[in-house]
Parts: sequence; C-alpha cells; structure tokens
Amino acid sequence: MIAMPLPDESVLARRSEIAADLRKLVAAEGVIDAGPLLKVYESDGLSAYRQPPMIVVLPETTEQVSQVLRYAHEHRIKVVPRGSGTSLSGGALPLADGILLGLGKFNRVLEIDYENRCAVVQPGVTNLAISKAVEHKGFYYAPDPSSQIACSIGGNVAENSGGVHCLKYGLTANNILGIEMVLITGEVVRLGGKHLDSEGYDLLGLMTGSEGLLGVVTEVTVRILQKPETARALLVGFASSEEAGQCVADIIASGIIPGGMEMMDRPAIHAADDFARCAYPRDVEALLIIELDGPQVEVDHLIERVKALAEKNKSLTLKISNSEAERLSFWAGRKSAFPAVGRISPDYICMDGTIPRKKLPDVLQGMLRLSEKHRLRVANVFHAGDGNLHPLILFDANQADELERAEAFGADILRLCVEVGGVLTGEHGVGVEKRDLMPAMFSEDDLAQQQRVKCAFDAKGLLNPGKVFPVLHRCAELGRMHVRGGQLAHPDLPRF
Repeated sequence: MIAMPLPDESVLARRSEIAADLRKLVAAEGVIDAGPLLKVYESDGLSAYRQPPMIVVLPETTEQVSQVLRYAHEHRIKVVPRGSGTSLSGGALPLADGILLGLGKFNRVLEIDYENRCAVVQPGVTNLAISKAVEHKGFYYAPDPSSQIACSIGGNVAENSGGVHCLKYGLTANNILGIEMVLITGEVVRLGGKHLDSEGYDLLGLMTGSEGLLGVVTEVTVRILQKPETARALLVGFASSEEAGQCVADIIASGIIPGGMEMMDRPAIHAADDFARCAYPRDVEALLIIELDGPQVEVDHLIERVKALAEKNKSLTLKISNSEAERLSFWAGRKSAFPAVGRISPDYICMDGTIPRKKLPDVLQGMLRLSEKHRLRVANVFHAGDGNLHPLILFDANQADELERAEAFGADILRLCVEVGGVLTGEHGVGVEKRDLMPAMFSEDDLAQQQRVKCAFDAKGLLNPGKVFPVLHRCAELGRMHVRGGQLAHPDLPRF
C-alpha cells in the first residue's frame, strides 16, 4: 500500500483558526472544514487511496488563489491543487494536515482569437468544452484524453495529458502557448502568451507535467487547429496482439503518421462492444483503430497503403469508414473503454507506461506472463502509435490480498517498460502511484537535480508534498543524499 507522511499535529490543532482565516480571503461557502462534503474530495481517479483533506478552499479569482497560497506559505501549511479530480496516479490525493485548493470555479472561456488560432481559458474548463466552443468555426483543440468530457485543462497541463490524437498532433506541451500561474509565495507569474515561442529558459515546458509541485495554474492559452478536410478510420482485427503490434511498427516505419492509432485486446474489445454496441469484431485477439486525416486525395492514398500493411501482417478483418457517423462509431467503443471495463470487474487499476514501439509485441507477451504470476486478469487499451500503454488490471478489493497483488502487478509492468527502454508514465503522471518506482528509472543524481528545481519554486516543500519523489528532502540538505538498498535515502529523513 502507498504510505504518506504522518500529519503535523500542530497544524491540525489550528484547523478552526486556519478555516476562520481562510474565510476572510474567500467567500464563506468556499471554505469546507467539516462534514460529509469533505468526502467528495478524499480521492481522485485512483480511488483505491483515500484521505479526507483538513480543509477545502474553493477560490473564484486569481487574487484569491494568491492570497490563499501566501497565507499557506507564511503559516507553513501544505497545499494540494485539484482540478476535476480525474487524475489516475493519485496526483490530487489530499493530505490530512493540508489545504485542498479546488479550482472548479475557474470554468470560463475568457477569449477566442481565431486570427492567432488560440483560446484563453480558465483551468477548470473541461478539455472537450474547448473544442465545443470553437467547433462552429471549424476549429478544435487536439489533445483528447479519454476523460475529456470531465478532465480540466489545468489538470491536463499538470499531467501533460495526451489522448487518441497525440501521435500526430502532440501532447498538451505541444498545444499550449502560455499560462498564468501563482507561486506558493503568492506571486502571480505569466509564462508565454499568444506568440509561438519565447526567449530564455523554457519555464512553460517545465511547468507542463510538473504535477502541482511548482505552482498553481490559473489561466491557460491553448492552440486551436482547423479541422482536417477529411478524416477516415480503419477497424482492423488480428489473430494475435503480436501481429497487431507488428502492424503498428510497420505503419510508423513506412513514414505514415496517422491522426490516431489505438489498440485493444480481446477482453477490452468485448467489454467495449457490450457497453457501446459499436459492432466490433468479437472473434479477434487484437483490434487496431487507425485514423488518417488531411486532404481527401492524401487520405485515400494512405488508406490503401495501410490496408496493404495490415494484410501483410495477416489481418483477419478490415473495415474502412465511409461516413463521419461510421468513423465516430469506430471510436465510440475506444472512448468508453474505461467505464466499459468497469462492468466486467468490481475494481481495476489503469496503468500508464510508455515503451519503444518495436518492443510492443515483447511487452504484451511479458504482461501475459505477469498476469499468470499475479493471478489477475488484464485488459489492454492503449495509444499504440506512440507506445503509451494503458493496461487495466482487474481485481476485487473485497478479496483480502487482491489490491496488494494488483499493485505488485502494476509495478512489475512499469519495471518491464523501463527495462525495454521505456518510461514510467506517458500522460497520467507519477503522483503517488509510481513515486516509489522512480529510482528504477532515475539515478540518485537525476532525482537530486529534479528536487533542486522543486526547491527553486517551493523552498519549504508545501506544494503537493508526498507526490513524485520517493523521499522527502529538505532543500538545504539535498547534497547529503545517498542510495541505500536500491531506494533513495537520507540519514535523518524518513521515507514516505
């Protein structure tokens, strides 16, 4: 199980005083310090771990965020930023002695600038809402995580989220132009803007994917794109995941970059088809959804090339969309795969690791062996084009040891990803879920350097502590770290 630091009793003793002070900064109804409403915030999408926060604060303006953070800094109170709470790595897991800073009221689209092809939005605006706001002009926002109907753009920035179309159009980092953020000291800083690039250090890139450890985002300027002239999809079934994985590798090796390329295995195919009624082939072991977009003549040509590569890899079924409705029906099952899998298992953990594409067949075989080792089922749904895996480990938390076995299974999958040259996370972040696996990927010096960046922004370690780094270090003592027993350690500081 994930361990978190023991709460500071001196802070808990001042809960009522702190709440009263915060009500002077934020409207009274925007401060929750007791009662059942606290349970609403006790976990994020990684619901296996729960911890009611000491206090929830719901500001409405950047100035209020600034005042709350300044107060927390002066009184040495920890703060956990939270968007829509859809994080799957425990990134928004509260602390018993901390303020949970909810940004749900920051939910307005502030400006749409079609001439500069960008939109300025508050961090609580949902991902899908951006595309909805500009679709009447033929524009859209490219990153589209499966939770796009609910996840917030601020959370997307914190985790550097991707989605189905990130293979061709990039992750969040490639689709934002600027942010407004508040430091733990209360200072308000602007990075980037409507321009395409900035001089100096790439602080915007540093903030994207920083998981709430460096600052709180209060405004985001995103890039919007014109919808392609044509988009068509292929639905291709294979007798094995290895053949499907090889087809993915062959498509990329041939120089074709699909708008999106997703893969599902048999358990996920059946669950998605039962849930969304999307007419997926049910007698195949693996299914690829390959979308090609651009000028019609180019799309028609690429479809023929992809079809030939699928047939070379012994595809059993192949269907090409001939209308927009049919294309959307191909994606319907994939977009609803996560809730669909929830119907076939009492609980599941959605993992997130990324591997070199050519290692896909080997890793899929490795996951089958791990499934037997841990005696748990796994369903695979992932962004095949960029090697971002999302294994869904099925378990029943009511059975005594199944959660622990699921955690061990997930850790083994992530170690396998690193062993073949991949990384621990593609878009879900490290949070608490992968925190203790960081030394499997990074050396002592690597982690020390990352923590020095953290200290430059947050010297007291008050922003989202307990996340990302496996050991808590005081900024002044980073030079005295060493490795002990395969884990980062410090002679005077406890592990989480």
